[in-house]
Amino acid sequence: MIKEFHTKSVEETEGVGRELAFTLNREKPCFIAMYGDLGVGKTAFVRGLASVLAPSAKVKSPTYTVVNKYEGDKIPLYHLDVYRINDEDELYSIGFDDYVSTGICVVEWSENIQESIPSDAVSVKIEKEGANFEMRKITVEVKE
Repeated sequence: MIKEFHTKSVEETEGVGRELAFTLNREKPCFIAMYGDLGVGKTAFVRGLASVLAPSAKVKSPTYTVVNKYEGDKIPLYHLDVYRINDEDELYSIGFDDYVSTGICVVEWSENIQESIPSDAVSVKIEKEGANFEMRKITVEVKE
């Protein structure tokens, strides 16, 4: 199933993340592959997800830490930024397998790890839309 959303603010982008969070099984690991250029709102989307999955989380971009872990009510939420990951060896050296198998794993810059994305991953693509810097087109694809 593919859904398309058009947002006009950071708060609306967070709202789309919240909406997706309510559709997930919060007791079972899952993978969310995020795609989009710098500054399109990937971390804002994750803030929306986390507000449901790990309500006490103070979400910030994991650009330099690579992985941020937030405690969920059933399983952890892992927020990864793989922008600086150069190959599979580097990816697996950060514990990638453990994150994927034990929690809800949200990965920014998934285009850098295409070969390692599970086949049942949820895909989220965020793009700037129009001349207005705040408008976004968000495409969410959930495999059934």
